[in-house]
Amino acid sequence: MKFNLDILAFGAHPDDVELAASGTVIKHVKQGKKVGIIDLTKGEMGTRGSAEIRYEEAKLSSEILGISVRENLELDDAFFEISNENLLKVINQIRKYKPNIVLCNAISDRHPDHGRASELISRACFMSGLEKIKTFDGEKEQIAHRPYAVYHYIQDRWIDPDFIVDISETYDLKIKAIKSYKSQFFNPESNEPDTPISSHHFLKSIESRAIGLGRYINADYGEGFTTERFIGINDLTTLL
Repeated sequence: MKFNLDILAFGAHPDDVELAASGTVIKHVKQGKKVGIIDLTKGEMGTRGSAEIRYEEAKLSSEILGISVRENLELDDAFFEISNENLLKVINQIRKYKPNIVLCNAISDRHPDHGRASELISRACFMSGLEKIKTFDGEKEQIAHRPYAVYHYIQDRWIDPDFIVDISETYDLKIKAIKSYKSQFFNPESNEPDTPISSHHFLKSIESRAIGLGRYINADYGEGFTTERFIGINDLTTLL
C-alpha cells in the first residue's frame, strides 16, 4: 500500500520511537492521522534478545500504537554510517510515503547511533526534495518530496525542548507499547545480562521524564521535541 503519511517516525533501533515519542504517535493516530515508523536497524547488537525477537516485539508494539505501516531498513546496528547508500535508502522511504512531518532521533545522546541517525535522517529529508537525485520503487522513478518539518525527539540525555506535546491521555498506552519489548526492559523472569535499560529504575526514569515535561505545560505527562527551524503559527490562542 502506498499513501501519504501525516507523520513518519524514524528510529535507529526498534523501541527508540516507543521510548521517546510513542505518546505523541498514539495521540495523532487517535486524531485520525496516518502515522508510520521506519526502524533503521534490527537492533541486533543489543546485549539482550535477538533481531528475531525484536522483530516480534516491534510487531506487537505496532498493533498497540495503531500505526499504518512499519518497515525496517536493516542497516548494520552500531556500524551504519552516513553514506550515499544509506542516504538513498532513507530518501526512498521518504518519497514512498511522502510524510508531512518527520520525527527522528535526538541530535545527540548516550548511544552514538542516535545522534548519527539524527543527522542521517535530517540530511535525507532535505535531499529527498532534490529532483536530480534519482530513486526508484521497483522500476518506477520516484517523485521528489521534502517533508514540511523535521522534529527530533529527546532520548536518554536531557535536551531543552523547543515544544512539548501533552500525552496525558495516551501515556498508559505508551508504557504498554514500551513493555512489548520484554527482551530489553524490566522483566523479572529474564536470565539475560543486566543492562542500563533493563532495570525497574529505568522504567521509572521514563515516567519521571514524562511527568517533568508535562509539568512545564500544566499537563500530567509530556514528550519533548527540538526543531530545525522556527515554528510559525496563525493564532496565539492555540498555544497552551
